[in-house]
Amino acid sequence: MKACAKAAGETLPLVHAPTRQSLAQSFVKVSRLSSQHETKSVVSCSVRLSDNVTHRIEATAGHILPATTDNVMKAIDSINRGQVIAVPTDTIYGFACDACSAEAVNCIYEIKGRIQTRPLAICVADVPDISRFAVVDHLPHGLLDSLLPGPVTVVLKRGNNSILERSLNPGLESIGVRVPDFDFIRAISRGAGSALALTSANLSGRPSSVNVKDFEDLWPHCSYVFDGGILPSGRAGSTIVDLITPGVYKILRDGSSRQETAAVLGKFGFVEAS
Repeated sequence: MKACAKAAGETLPLVHAPTRQSLAQSFVKVSRLSSQHETKSVVSCSVRLSDNVTHRIEATAGHILPATTDNVMKAIDSINRGQVIAVPTDTIYGFACDACSAEAVNCIYEIKGRIQTRPLAICVADVPDISRFAVVDHLPHGLLDSLLPGPVTVVLKRGNNSILERSLNPGLESIGVRVPDFDFIRAISRGAGSALALTSANLSGRPSSVNVKDFEDLWPHCSYVFDGGILPSGRAGSTIVDLITPGVYKILRDGSSRQETAAVLGKFGFVEAS
C-alpha cells in the first residue's frame, strides 16, 4: 500500500485545447507494419539515460494524444500504474508521475539524466490539498488562494503530518508545491487522488519545452505524451518562492511571474529576505 492516501474527488470541468493536427502525422521515424488484418505505425527507440541504464520502449501513434477531457482517464490510469507521462502546464511541458511511487520517481530522474540530489516539486489539484503534504498553518488566510492556481511554486516545510513518502527528495525537510492554472493536469491529480511529482520535460540542462516536438527524443520513455499545443510562456518556468519563514519570502527562481508574486506577498505583509 502506498504511503500517500488516495482521496476521492470531483471531476473538474476542463478547458479543451484548441484543435491541432495530430502529432501522429508528424512522426519522422515511423515504420509501417502491414498485414491482411491490420496496419500499425510504430516508433521505437533505445536511449542511453545514464551510464548504466538503457530504456527501450515502443511508442505507438496512439500514445501521443491531445490534452483534452477525453484523455484524462488514460492519464490517471498511467499514474496509478506507476508510469511517467508528459503533460502541458500553465508554463512549460513537464514529466509527471505518482509522487508516492519511488520507482516512478526514479524513472523520471533516469529519463532526464538528472542527479537525484536535485529535488522534484509536486503538483496537487487544489489549494486545500496542499495541507496534506506541507505545513501551511503559519501562512495568512487567503494567501495561497491569491497565488494559486498559477505559475508559482511555493516551497514549504513537509512537517511530521505530510503523507509524502520520504523517498521523494530524501534528506530535505521542504517541498515545492504547484497548483498549475491548467485544468488538464489538475484533473489528473484529482482523479489519481495523489500528488504528482512534476519536473520539466527535457534532458537536465537543456532548454525547457513549450512544444511536444521540443522533447521528441524522450517520447518513447513516457506511457503517454499529451499535446496541449505551443505554450505561451516563452520557456520561463514557474516562479519559485520560499514561504517557510512567517512573514518573509525568498525568490529562489524568477520564473514567469516574479513581479505578480511579489505584489501578492506584499499585500499580505510579507517582506523579501535580504
